[in-house]
Amino acid sequence: MFDKNNTKKATRDSFVTYGIVILVFIIVQVMVGTGSMSSLMQGLLVPLCIYSIAAIGLNLCVGYLGELSLGHAGFMCVGAFSSAFFTKYMVDTGMNENLRFVLAIIIGTLTAALFGFLIGIPVLRLQGDYLAIVTLAFGEIIKNVMNVLYVGKDSKGLHFSVSDASALKMEEEGKMIINGPKGITGTPHQASFVIGIILILISLIIVYNLVNSRTGRAVMAIRDNRIAAESVGIPVTKFKLMAFTISAAVAGTAGVLYAHNLSTLTALPANFGYNMSIMLLVFVVLGGMGSFRGSMIAAVLLTMLPEVLRGLSDYRMLIYAIVLIAMMLFNWAPKSIEWRQRHSLKGLFSKKTKGVQ
Repeated sequence: MFDKNNTKKATRDSFVTYGIVILVFIIVQVMVGTGSMSSLMQGLLVPLCIYSIAAIGLNLCVGYLGELSLGHAGFMCVGAFSSAFFTKYMVDTGMNENLRFVLAIIIGTLTAALFGFLIGIPVLRLQGDYLAIVTLAFGEIIKNVMNVLYVGKDSKGLHFSVSDASALKMEEEGKMIINGPKGITGTPHQASFVIGIILILISLIIVYNLVNSRTGRAVMAIRDNRIAAESVGIPVTKFKLMAFTISAAVAGTAGVLYAHNLSTLTALPANFGYNMSIMLLVFVVLGGMGSFRGSMIAAVLLTMLPEVLRGLSDYRMLIYAIVLIAMMLFNWAPKSIEWRQRHSLKGLFSKKTKGVQ
């Protein structure tokens, strides 16, 4: 049996998150329409959506599944390059650009899900830090493979090489799609803040419906006590693999948005390397593991903060570090948790009720 009050609370929490996202969208649109938002902040809108989606996917893996993944930047890379490859291949076919972009999102998401499924099959049967090690290696391997991969297209079809562009032996009118370390150039700029908000809402709907379902309760039972979950007949590997695959798919969606926000897509350590995975993990930890809303808030604040403080060149990173420490203490210090519970609206309401009685 499950507690109906907890179910109602989870449903209410999810709708509060949807409402906050929609409210932020309306406020931003008003600010852009009235010209009260700077061009710098407008340029950050799509990256904010990208990192929010990626943080949602990683929080599903870390917060609800209880498995540490250090390779979600790799799943972003898979989603980015597979979708950009499709877009670049189809750009001269006359396909409707909106339909092409929707198909690119689907392809990037499914490709990342496939890689997550394939990695999860052997690794999720193990315990400990094996998943973190394997996903870290996966992210580095994918990044390095993209840097040595050359793909071209001519009348004879696709040509592949892992040495150099001349080894493709294409016809003179052939076109490069993936050019090794130069990546994919000329991808249509179709990512926008509206598309980003829609993808955030879709991602939230998927993960909230998962964690609030019987499957989600099974996943959390596995996280809390694997042996107890196995003893009552829960197929541990099946549910862990399902959650991890969905987590990778959401990260792939963020990669699609990333690829279509740039004219040139390259697999560099700065965008798909180890540091990106760590940054996503910081969003999840600071926002609260198991809190999708907190992960998005942390992603937004920590992405905007360096740009807002750019004028304070000498003290920018110092202030950034202080904010990180303050957020960590506010979210995880026992006294802070006690204070927030005592001063929450629910706590104030219960105190007033006791006084009336």
